[in-house]
Amino acid sequence: MSNDSYIIGWGHTPFGKLDAADGEQLIRDAVEPALQTAGLEAADIDGIFVGHFNSGFVLQDFSASLVALAVPGLRHVPAVRLENACATGSAAIWAALDAVKSGRVRRALVVGFEIMNAVPGPVIAQTLLRCSYVKEEGTTPAGFAGVFGHIAGGYFERFGDQSDALAAIAAKNHANGVHNPHAHMRRDLGFDFCRNPSDKNPFVAGPLKRSDCSLVSDGAAALVISSTRVGSAKVPAVRWRSHTQVNDYLPLSRRDPTRFEGAALAWRRGLEAARLTLDDLGFVETHDCFTIAELLEYEAMGLAPHGQGARAILDGVTRKDGRLPVNPSGGLKSRGHPIGATGVSQHVMAAMQLTGTAGDMQVGTGKPGAVFNMGGAAVANYLSVLEAA
Repeated sequence: MSNDSYIIGWGHTPFGKLDAADGEQLIRDAVEPALQTAGLEAADIDGIFVGHFNSGFVLQDFSASLVALAVPGLRHVPAVRLENACATGSAAIWAALDAVKSGRVRRALVVGFEIMNAVPGPVIAQTLLRCSYVKEEGTTPAGFAGVFGHIAGGYFERFGDQSDALAAIAAKNHANGVHNPHAHMRRDLGFDFCRNPSDKNPFVAGPLKRSDCSLVSDGAAALVISSTRVGSAKVPAVRWRSHTQVNDYLPLSRRDPTRFEGAALAWRRGLEAARLTLDDLGFVETHDCFTIAELLEYEAMGLAPHGQGARAILDGVTRKDGRLPVNPSGGLKSRGHPIGATGVSQHVMAAMQLTGTAGDMQVGTGKPGAVFNMGGAAVANYLSVLEAA
């Protein structure tokens, strides 16, 4: 049984609202550079793990079978699809890691993709709302934005108006995303635009404005995971120090919506398994599906006590030049959030940081980094702690 697992190659398509997006083409555009950077051929891959949420975004299901159509050399390679709400990409990565660590697979290909814009906006909202507890939350106005609007409203009621902090998070991530060539929106919106409601930035749900919500995006990302480093690879390898999954109750009624308790437990376990503290990390890529989510994740990771997450952004801790840069890639807020691709994309962004290939996104600390990806409102919580190999 292998103790180590490595990212040895990756690929990433541009994220955005892609006209006439085709799943097979998106897969091909992510997989081919992943194989190329790994220095491998399709014949070198032993297993394929596909992250694809779908749930009605496109008619074609059984999407693990599409990879062989996109790359015919993978025709006879075992393939399986994983789904776990907005953590679907990480679910695919975890399945690949299990296969590699078991010794059953030496080199695994992980592909995450989503086409969200093939259906009208109301259908998108209803599809995403299925990631909530439908029995209680399935009629929430404004879809999943309404779920997080409820969370934000409860937090504001308990701890005071956090509008400055949320606007600062949005402005930070949009400023960072300007330097990400894969980002859906490469535009620095500025604090004032994000802070003040306007015709272009109206309230969407509760205290959340449009600038507080991640983008509805199409796109794909891919990783090659190996039990060993590969001499033919065109990029340096990245190693997992730990990978952790912690779940929590799906209904918000069963827990305190202002605390991401499952996320906090994932952070504690993941850092302990990696034998690191938060101070040992050089950056974090975290799941900012909404700005209130990033604020609560500051508290979950231990940057601030409960109710004081605003300090992390307002004091500059999480800015690109701060003590712990969070989302130097622009996060979901700027990069976009094609559900099945998101967790894979986050790991690609982290691998680029750790190998010094992130270009103008580079924070240049040389320290390990972490990726936090969650499904639902902090229900399925995944944490990777990664380092240059």
